[in-house]
Amino acid sequence: MPPVDTQAPITFNPLEPGYLDDPYSQLAAVRSGNPVHELFDRWGLFRYEDCFKLLRDPSLSVEETNSDILETDRADQFRAELQAQGLELERDRSMLGLDPPDHTRLRKLVTKAFTPRTIETLRDRVQEMVDEKLDAMAAAGRADVVSELAFPLPFDVINEMLGLPDTDKAMINEWSGAMVKTLDPIVSPEDIKASVQGQIHMDAHIEKVIAWKRENPADDLLTRMIEAEEDGDRLTTRELVAQVTLLFIAGHETTVNLIGAGLFELLRNPEQLALWRDDDGLDANAVDELLRFVSPVQMSRRITTAKIEFTGTPIPHRAFVLAMLASANRDPEKFGATADRLDLMRADAGQHLSFGSGSHYCLGASLAKMEAQVAIGSFIRRFPNARPDGDHVWNGRLNLRGLESLPLALS
Repeated sequence: MPPVDTQAPITFNPLEPGYLDDPYSQLAAVRSGNPVHELFDRWGLFRYEDCFKLLRDPSLSVEETNSDILETDRADQFRAELQAQGLELERDRSMLGLDPPDHTRLRKLVTKAFTPRTIETLRDRVQEMVDEKLDAMAAAGRADVVSELAFPLPFDVINEMLGLPDTDKAMINEWSGAMVKTLDPIVSPEDIKASVQGQIHMDAHIEKVIAWKRENPADDLLTRMIEAEEDGDRLTTRELVAQVTLLFIAGHETTVNLIGAGLFELLRNPEQLALWRDDDGLDANAVDELLRFVSPVQMSRRITTAKIEFTGTPIPHRAFVLAMLASANRDPEKFGATADRLDLMRADAGQHLSFGSGSHYCLGASLAKMEAQVAIGSFIRRFPNARPDGDHVWNGRLNLRGLESLPLALS
């Protein structure tokens, strides 16, 4: 009789030493050996085919009230912290957390501002913003490209699109950073407390901004959102707050990660950097390949509305399921034997899942791509001799993974 293999299958463990610096080796092992399994109070999918199926299935939900996730210890901690502030745990009113018909209604009221054609009209203005930042870097001879380019650029673009007055970037970044930390599958009581405080401050700030904009309408996105009407229906103030918060978080945090981590990986692959630097015709495909390779959003979620099966494994009704995008984007069954290599000429780079898929495909995808094309393309051509000038630092997040700091010498 052959010996019985008693070795337990590898499971996803982001607490493993080194995971924050390099999640991909563990993700590859899990994808190969245990591609569908329960983790913490949810399930995880690690293969491209399974993630794509999950994201495209219109029968699935994104509303947490359709799962058992609100009955967990984590949800109880949120309730307790909110109650301590005199608040209650509310239904997510942003597009990210709503199913049709509510999702469809909100998306209709906002979508015109994010069509590829509309976004392309912003390219010249984004180029001006980038050039100003690169001029300041050139004068100094060195830069932290996260704090001086990757972070301020998408913030300035969103602020200008919305038509907002000058705002304290550091303040909003602190609130936003605290809020997005709770998108991770593991959070501490301290994370939850900081998130609630961040949400309170963010809501109050955006409510004031909306009140100011009602008194100062202009040709901008926030005015159009306030005035937008679909069959007699308008966004409520609470809905407006939720959508503007989503724009700051989804439109800012992810683009910061794409630009910062994208530049980091290019510097580690100088032959690829040289390809792009010498051929601006690669702008679009290069950014798609960076999106695939760095996965600025590492996971996305759906909730089962009936029992469902992935790779032969049944998942029950009302389960909270994570599509592990960072794993799917490097699946060799989809992207071939070179899936773990950066290849800016990759023919199917655009089939990455970094913007999700299906009805919840990222509304700001065209904006993020354009900003990255301009920011990274301009940087590598302006500073062909850029090189590390100190240690890079990752931001410590499991989901919205990116760099906190990337110091470079520029000449």
